[in-house]
Formats: sequence, C-alpha cells, structure tokens
Amino acid sequence: MTAIATSDTRLSEFASLCADVRACNACGGVAYTHLLGPANGPLDARVLFVAEAPGRGGGALTGVPLTRDASGRRFETFLALAGLRRDKVFVTNAVLCNPITATATNRPPTSREIARCRPYLERTLDLVPAPIVVALGRVALESLRAITPHDADLPRDVCTPTSWRNRTLIPLYHPGRQSTLHRPHEAQEADWRALASVIANHS
Repeated sequence: MTAIATSDTRLSEFASLCADVRACNACGGVAYTHLLGPANGPLDARVLFVAEAPGRGGGALTGVPLTRDASGRRFETFLALAGLRRDKVFVTNAVLCNPITATATNRPPTSREIARCRPYLERTLDLVPAPIVVALGRVALESLRAITPHDADLPRDVCTPTSWRNRTLIPLYHPGRQSTLHRPHEAQEADWRALASVIANHS
C-alpha cells in the first residue's frame, strides 16, 4: 500500500507541475508549447533524457519531445542503437516552449529562457528518479550543471559516466543534424552503442 500511495503522490505532484508549466507565460520570444505531460514518458523510467527545446516542426507540433522532425527521427534511430524503447524512457527539455525568431523559425534558447525554465526541470528530476540522466547537448548539460554542479564537458566527456545527484550523468551530443558539424554521425552512433553498455552495467 505504501508503494501505491507513493506512486499516487508522485502522479499528483507531476500533474501539479504540468499545470504550473501550462500556466507559465514568462518568456516573450517563444511559441508557448508547454511541453510537459504524460507523453514525455513514465515517471518510473530508468533513463531520463534532457534535450534543448521543442522544435517548431517537431515537439512543438506533436506535443511529444523529439518527434517528427529530423532531430526526432535521429533520436529514434539512436534509441534503437542503445537498445531502448521510447515508451520506457522519459524525455524532456531544458526549455519547455519553442524558441522562435521574428520570422517563426527555430532559434537557440536564451540564457534567460533557460533560467526561467530551470525550476521546472529540477522539479521533473525530483519526480522522475531515473538512475541514469542523459544530457543531449551543451544547453542541457549546462542547465543540469546550474541545478547541481558537475565537471562534465561535452567534447571531452562524451558518453563518459559522471556521478551527479546520486545518479549517473552521461553527456551526449544533441540528435539534431547540426551536431554532426562537431561530432560525425558515425561517432555518435558509437556513442549510443556505448550508452547501452553503461545502462547494462547499472542494471
């Protein structure tokens, strides 16, 4: 009964968090997608992914992080390489709304937007106690560092496990195609295969 009550409490607290996210209109230069809800994944997931922000043709359109657009398609391919199922992982973003330019194209989130969304990310981490947290890209890695300091550096420590908040933090490159300018696609595929071994060692 205690486990059930705890689970029910977490579900209630997560619903409250999602309501707070939906009520937030703090940032002026975004499309308000408020991308947090049951579609992000199960609260008992063993792996939690943190990406950058919803894309205009991806999560902002579908309501599910890392879906439909090029980043989403590459993410699904990479998940398979790691032996992971989408319905068994939790996926969120450092920024929960879609940052857009004046012409409604995607842009990187500003430091202010990241800071305003960070309390929601921290509350998500508290409610999804996954033992493995994967930071997808620099924005995610730095937002996590601002919550609790860590020494991970993306280029130096890609796919290297780091102890963080009594969990294992793993930096990977964002699945967006632009990341291949910094790390070739084949190397990223190898990173995700290595992630499978890290996860297996934490079973």
